Formats: sequence, C-alpha cells, structure tokens
Amino acid sequence: MGEQIEEITRRQSYNNLANTLLTFNEDVHLIKDEDEILIPATSLKQGDIIVVRQNSVIPADGIVEKGEGLVNQASITGESLPVEKNQNTSVFAGTVLEEGVLYIKVLKVGKNTKVQNIIQMIDNSQSLKAQAQKRAERLAEKIVPLNFLLTGLTYFLTRDITKTISTLMVDYSCAMKLVAPITVLSAMKEAASYGISVKGGKYLEEAALADTIIFDKTGTLTYATPVLESVFPMKEFSEKDILKWAACLEEHYPHPLGRAVVKAAEEQKLKHPEEHTKVDYIVAHGISSTYEGKKIIIGSAHFIFEDEKIPVTEEVKKLQKLANKNENSMLYLAYDGKLAGIITIGDPIREESKSTIDILHKLGIKKCVMITGDGESAAKKVAKETNVDVYISQALPEDKVNFVENQKAKNHKVIMFGDGINDAPALSAANVGIAVDGCSSIAGDTADIEINNNGLENLIVVRKLGDALIRKIGENNAKIIGINSFLLLGGMFGFIPPTLSAILHNSLTIALSIDAMKPLLPDTNYYNGN
Repeated sequence: MGEQIEEITRRQSYNNLANTLLTFNEDVHLIKDEDEILIPATSLKQGDIIVVRQNSVIPADGIVEKGEGLVNQASITGESLPVEKNQNTSVFAGTVLEEGVLYIKVLKVGKNTKVQNIIQMIDNSQSLKAQAQKRAERLAEKIVPLNFLLTGLTYFLTRDITKTISTLMVDYSCAMKLVAPITVLSAMKEAASYGISVKGGKYLEEAALADTIIFDKTGTLTYATPVLESVFPMKEFSEKDILKWAACLEEHYPHPLGRAVVKAAEEQKLKHPEEHTKVDYIVAHGISSTYEGKKIIIGSAHFIFEDEKIPVTEEVKKLQKLANKNENSMLYLAYDGKLAGIITIGDPIREESKSTIDILHKLGIKKCVMITGDGESAAKKVAKETNVDVYISQALPEDKVNFVENQKAKNHKVIMFGDGINDAPALSAANVGIAVDGCSSIAGDTADIEINNNGLENLIVVRKLGDALIRKIGENNAKIIGINSFLLLGGMFGFIPPTLSAILHNSLTIALSIDAMKPLLPDTNYYNGN
C-alpha cells in the first residue's frame, strides 16, 4: 500500500510539473499576412512565425528567422549567462528572451518540445528505478521457517515440552524487523539535523555504495553569480580607468556581465560621473557612447574587432593571450579607435568544491565527473580547479541521462548532484539523485536527497551516514543472530527455562532498539576524510 501511495503521489507531482512548465499565460504574437495578431499559445502550430520581445517567455521550440537577442537558457542547459541568438539559431520553449526582438519559426509545440522531453525522461527513469531490498527484513523472513524447524526438531529429539517452549520463545525476525527500521529512521532524523532531507533510507544506502558521482557545474560547483576576475589594460591606460569607464557604460543595462562590472567598481569605490554622451545599446553585441569627445565602446570580441573594426595589433594579441589564460568570459573596451583593455568575468568556484571532491575520493568515490551546458573553456577551468576526473561541456539534458545510464550499464552505482530543470532527468535516472539548496522545484521534487545547508560539504555527511547505516544494521543483525542462537541452544539443552528465555529475548530486542536511536556519526568533525 505504501509503495502504491508513493507512486500515485509521484505521478501527480510529475503531471503538475509538466503542466506548469508547458503552460504559458501570455498570448502569442503571430505574424500573419504581414500583420501581427494575438492568439493563445495553445493555438500555435508547426510553421507559424511568431515575434517574441524582451522579457518574454519563448512559447515553442523553433529557429530564428530574423532579429537578434540574448536568451536565458538556464532551464534547458543550466548556463548561468544568457546566450546570443540570431538568424538560423535554435531556441527552446520555456527559455526567456532577456534582451532584443526575435522572429521565430515554430518547429515544435506543446508536448513535442524539449521541455516536455525532459519531463518524459524523468518519468521513464522513475519507472525503471529499482526498489532497494531491505536486507534485514529479507534475512528475517528466511530465518522464520528455521525457527519453527528447530522447535519441531527439539520436540522430536527430546519429547520435552519445557525445552520445546524455550526454543519457541526465541526468534530472530522480531528483532530484525523492528531494529532495522528504527535504525533507518534514526539515520534520516540525523541527516535532517544537518539540513539534509532524505526521502528514504534506501537512498542513504545507495549513496554509501556509489563509486561514481556526477556534478552539474553552475550552481553546484560554482555560485552561478558572475563576478569580475581581472582587468588587463593597454600600456597607456590604467586598471582603474578601464573599470571606471566600463561601469559608467554598463550601469545603464541589466546584463549579468555588466552587473558584475558595476558591482566591482562599487566595491573599489570608483566614482564614475556621467561624463559621456547618450549611450547606445546594440543588442547581443555591446554598448557605444562618446567620452571627452572620443568614441568609447564595450562588448564582445566580435563587436569590437569585426563590427567596429578596432585594429588587432601585436600588443592586442599579447593582451588577449594573457586574458585568455583565465578561461573566463571577456569584455573588450575600446577608446578613440583602439583597444584600451580587457575585462574578464568568471563564475566563482565554491570554496569547498575542491576539498569536498578530494575527500570523496578518500571515501571511496572512484570517479568524479562534471557535466555542464557551458562552453569548453569555462568547463575546463572549473574541472582543473576542482580536481574532477572527467568533464563534459556543452551537454544537453539527454546527454546527462545517457552518461548516467552508460555508467549504470557498466555496473557503476551513480550519484547525480544538480540544481536545475536541466539536471532533473539525470537526477531521476541515477541510483541516487541529490539536489542542492536553492534548486528548481522540479529538481527538488525529482531528487532522492536534498541538501539544504553547508552546500557540497554535506555530500561527505551523506556518504558517511550511509556507510554508518549499513554498518550499524549489519552489526545489529550479527548481535541478533549470535545472542538469540545462544538462547535457543540454552533452551534446547535445558539450561534456560521458557520464562527466562522470553525475558532475555525481549530485553535484547528493546536494548538494540534503544541503541539504534543513537547518532550514527561520532561527535567529531564530519567534514573530513577520516
């Protein structure tokens, strides 16, 4: 009955999530006969041309016919920064156009979109997820017939009712079926004291037995908050000048990279009064203005060197090479027709990422993998600084699922650790899915374990707690079998009368039940490899 209720609840949760993700409250702007008309999103069909403007949700999968803009694809790929979209590039339902205007040819709608595919992958993975067997209960069920066999054998050999009753007063299954669940519940309660929500004791066991852990990058190994990493000025300019001018331009537009620049200028207390003329924003490219009668621009390499024709000198190439070592996103600033400097923006790595991965290796994790939708350079940098064994960049949700399934097919037990909608299918497909604090609702609902406090370090607690749980149940089973076997033999040979046999048997069950309520982890520093 419990499993049926769990399945019904899970099914309802997926239906609600799917409806939420696939429902758009806003009408869609359809281009028909060169006119723009409003229609319900549910009326869209393949081949329609729609126009999507700034801060609107893209209602269908499609391809850009014309226009350009920046699209937040975090719900699909997990990328922390918006992605530039222009003619002939693909867009997906559920993503948000942060800047610009896009004319999109509809390719897939409703249940055929990539968002729906994510929901379907979650559903399929859950239906395939094996239910963990409770070894203690299985052992108890196997031993019950032996208890009756031993009782019958005692009577057959001795014809002594007292000895027979003494053996009948003792059994193994009672204690096993009582103590094991108490141990599991106690472990889940202990996990909760660390801010770890566990949906079932079996997931702690699976986490302890896992040999592979897969990390998403953005929001798990990193903070998902762009910050200014460094400023590289040309010889005739200073770092302060570059940062001040950049902040002066970027403060007019709420782009994530721009916000990082403005924040850095504020932290350094750099004042940048409005000394420039009107600011012109070129969508998905950069910003242009005039400062002290000279043209000043900031933006991407494409905007600076190709659109604005800023010369690429040997000095510029050296500066680019130096900035590229950071393997971060880059903003270029040019003044009076030549490059003034380069600003690098990064997604800072969590302080505990490297140490946590090192400790997980010590605790028996053989392979730590990072899979991300971000580009190669950003993925390579994080992989290098966190000591992951393998990294995969530019991955879609189905790529993550395929990797998980591939590892499971090779008899690896897999933990998936993520936080976004794009991680949800892999969270579901893994032996154990763990979601991080602040995750999307669908990731939290899909995950088997949710970590609320201390971030990555609580992975160590999960691993240790699961290992301690397995060890505790095994020790209790050994005690139950050993002591009860002694009581049975004592009854068979007449050393222990029925009353005493019953008292000792029940006392053992009570004592082990009380012991099972004690914390599994020692009162030491849990966040280390010991």
